[in-house]
Amino acid sequence: MKRLRLRREVTLAELAEQTGISVSTLSRLEAGLRRPTLEQLLPLARAYGLTIDELVDAPPTGDPRINLRPLACSDGSVILPLTRRPGGIQAYKFVLPPGSDDAEPDLRTHEGYDWVYVLNGRLRLVLGEHDLILKPGEAAEFDTRTPHWFGATSAGPVEYLSLIGRQGERAHVRAAPRYGPAE
Repeated sequence: MKRLRLRREVTLAELAEQTGISVSTLSRLEAGLRRPTLEQLLPLARAYGLTIDELVDAPPTGDPRINLRPLACSDGSVILPLTRRPGGIQAYKFVLPPGSDDAEPDLRTHEGYDWVYVLNGRLRLVLGEHDLILKPGEAAEFDTRTPHWFGATSAGPVEYLSLIGRQGERAHVRAAPRYGPAE
């Protein structure tokens, strides 16, 4: 801490005035004769324009990667839960094996709202009376109380993301405003 103060060309008295910490306490902190408290670290970090982690030279945190645990289903599909907290909108990645174009859908309903986005392949979505084929980059959203079913086509496997929320919770995609000549 002393090197930091000297590099910034700040005296103990100036630092004491900025932080409200006495000169004697600052001197003992710099000499290692006293351990800083959180109440002391906050004003010191503010005075130096640093985070507390930077001020105390904290070690890097753990590995930021998410350890996904795929769930393999008996029909050959794989589900990867992408969120781990209970409640709120839940995110999943689904990988479905190649299907049959004339497969008879088993329509389901449940409480909630679903938003799907196709990453790769062609996703067949049967939603009520609609029978749709979604291609990569296409999305759909719907109330899951509407009978629905997802499947891959004979063209190959399909990968898609799904955000599922409780009834009334919707995933909104906001597009950037278009700039151009006023109409």
